[in-house]
Amino acid sequence: MPHQLNIIIASTRPGRVGPVFARWLADFAREHGKFEPVLVDLADFKLPIFDEPKHPRLGEYENAHTKAWSASVDAGDAFVFVTPEYNYFAPPALVNAISYLSREWQYKPAGFLSYGGISGGLRAVQTEKQILSTLKVVSIPEGVPLPNFPQFLTEDGAFTPTDIVNTGARAMLDELHRWSEALKPLRG
Repeated sequence: MPHQLNIIIASTRPGRVGPVFARWLADFAREHGKFEPVLVDLADFKLPIFDEPKHPRLGEYENAHTKAWSASVDAGDAFVFVTPEYNYFAPPALVNAISYLSREWQYKPAGFLSYGGISGGLRAVQTEKQILSTLKVVSIPEGVPLPNFPQFLTEDGAFTPTDIVNTGARAMLDELHRWSEALKPLRG
């Protein structure tokens, strides 16, 4: 049975383009064949600023939105964060969502499809890797940065990946699968 790959759309802002990239990656991952991709849109969870009365490490959630988010993250064997860069940093909605949970993240690998201006969102990825490392997530170096991302979009908003993007996505998925297999015994 293929591992579940949660493709997490990290931006919740109106007018965002993350869903376009995430849908492409889900199709690409399905064709790749080593994962069952699941699109996870942070906007669907409507997470307020962290509002659980108990520390996440306890897993004693009181709010329905937290329980739904917990179940979604827990089901994933690996993650790809589809992330823009806001002010040289991760999207605030993603930082908040990561902070909601603890054990659900542990011993799972993460890759990144980032987009932005000249840096392609890589500064956001660096901050996200730091946050995730405290939760025992293994962030792999392979990723898919999209610098000056509008160049990859057609007039009707469709994503047109280049050969380099496809090669990068394939390498990222291959490594995520290796790490997912290697970390599986630690996930219990």
